[in-house]
Amino acid sequence: MPAAGAGADPSRIERLAVRYVPGRGPVAIGRLGSGLVNRSYRVARDGREYSLRAAAPRDNAIGLGLDRAWECRVLRRAARAGLAPHVERCEPRAGVLVARWVEGSCWSTRDASSVGVIEKVALLARRVHALPPMPRPRIVSAAQWIDFYRREIDGHGDETARGPRDSGLRDIDRRARSLLESLTREPAPAGALCHGDLHVQNLVIVPGGDPVILDWEYAHVADPWWDLAGWACNGDLTPDRRDLLLGFYLGRAPAAGETARLARLAWLYDYVCLLWCELYPISRSSAGEPVQVVSARAGQLAERLRRCP
Repeated sequence: MPAAGAGADPSRIERLAVRYVPGRGPVAIGRLGSGLVNRSYRVARDGREYSLRAAAPRDNAIGLGLDRAWECRVLRRAARAGLAPHVERCEPRAGVLVARWVEGSCWSTRDASSVGVIEKVALLARRVHALPPMPRPRIVSAAQWIDFYRREIDGHGDETARGPRDSGLRDIDRRARSLLESLTREPAPAGALCHGDLHVQNLVIVPGGDPVILDWEYAHVADPWWDLAGWACNGDLTPDRRDLLLGFYLGRAPAAGETARLARLAWLYDYVCLLWCELYPISRSSAGEPVQVVSARAGQLAERLRRCP
C-alpha cells in the first residue's frame, strides 16, 4: 500500500525508544516515514543504530488483517535466512518492532517493472517460499482474505455514509466470486510462507548484497504465486512484465495455463487491495491525507479491475 505522511507524538516515540531500544544511554531519533498502519524511525543509542517501527494509532477498532504476533515468529525465521533485519525486540501488543539498522536504499516505483529488478524479486520470492514450515502457521487463502474484508466492511460503519456500491463495483464483486470458483476446480499447489505485501517500499537494497524485506505483518501460508501477484499489482506491472516475473521465478518459460493462473491471482490480489482500501477509511473518524491517498488508490484499482477480462 502507498505511504502517507501523518503526525505523531514525539514524547510517545521517545518513551518507546527509551523502553525498547537496546542500551542505557540517551536516544537520538530520526523520522523515516509514515505508512498507513506504521510509523518508522531511525534510532541511535550507545553507538549503534536501530529501526523502530510503531503502529500508527487508529480511531476505530477495525481489523485490517495484520497479525503482529505471527510476524514476530516469521521475522526471526526470515532474519536467520538473511531475508529480514535482525530483530532486537518485538512486542505485538504494543505494536512495537525494533530491529538492527540495515543500510541501503529503495527502488523507485518505476524500477519495479525493470527486467533486472523483476529477476531479483523473483529469486527473492523463491528464497522466501523455500523457508522451512513453522508450527501453528497462519494459513490464509485468497477467498479467506476476501471473506475477512467483506465481513469487516459489512459489519462496521454507516452504509448510508459510505454510500451503496455502484453497479461497477457489484460487477467486480461477481467477477471475484467467479474467479474464486474457477480456482477451486484447479489442483491446489503446496502452500508456502508468503510475505503478502511485496512492494518497493518494503525492500531495502543493500550494496553488494541481496535485498532485505521489511514489514511482515501480512505474512501467511498460501499459494506461493500470491507473492508474485502482489509484486505485479503493487508495482502496476503490465501483463508481459508479469509473465516475465513468473518465468524468472520458474526458471523457464511459463506455459499458457500458468500465465493464465497468475493473471487470475493478480486480479484477485487487486480485488483484495480494493477491499482493504474500502475498509481503511472506516477505521478513521476523519478524512485526512492517508484516507485521501487510499481513496485515490481504490479508484485506480477499481478501474483496472473493470478493464481486465
